[in-house]
Amino acid sequence: MDAVELASLLCSRLCHDLLSPVGALNNGVELLADETDPEMRERCLELLADSARATANKLKFFRLAFGAGGGFGDLVDTREARTAIEGIYGIDKRIELGWLVAEERLPKGAVKLLLNLTMLAGDALVRGGRLDVGAEQGADRLEIVIRAEGPRILLDPTLRDVMVNGAPDLVEPRAAGAWLAHRLAAEAAGSIQLSSAVEPVLLIGATLPAGE
Repeated sequence: MDAVELASLLCSRLCHDLLSPVGALNNGVELLADETDPEMRERCLELLADSARATANKLKFFRLAFGAGGGFGDLVDTREARTAIEGIYGIDKRIELGWLVAEERLPKGAVKLLLNLTMLAGDALVRGGRLDVGAEQGADRLEIVIRAEGPRILLDPTLRDVMVNGAPDLVEPRAAGAWLAHRLAAEAAGSIQLSSAVEPVLLIGATLPAGE
């Protein structure tokens, strides 16, 4: 898969995820224009605020996960990654988040990999649950671990295959993050590991050489 194909897939994923909050903004504006009851107008404004917040949070997340977020330096402040994750998965309290990253800054590629793996694990918690995000920088390698636990975990076999093996023929917009994660790990001479599909807890791990 070339860079243009990957960019197209990432754009499709971004547009898909933004369709709901942006559509809610549009509907809210239309309702507000026709509503005269003060209480209903207040409710419309609350809905507009929620939709605007959701849109901004998704854009912040995808900017870091897919784009040139964090500037053009080699290192990214991990607080930005934490804020981006909390904005997507912690806003409605459906998912309890745990942050186990001690390093204040990590290489940009590692942060992108961490965010894409977190997105895959978070989306697999279809009925909510707990999502733990961890990273540890050692002398010779960086280890990333994402743990997802909940009443129902659903990670499509295609996403598993793309994430671990690449499998470019299986890549579609919903698998764009899995493909990007695979490429980020492979280009850094690293690897991604997954727990078995029959396990009650989803574990996604990545190992990268130090400094990648």
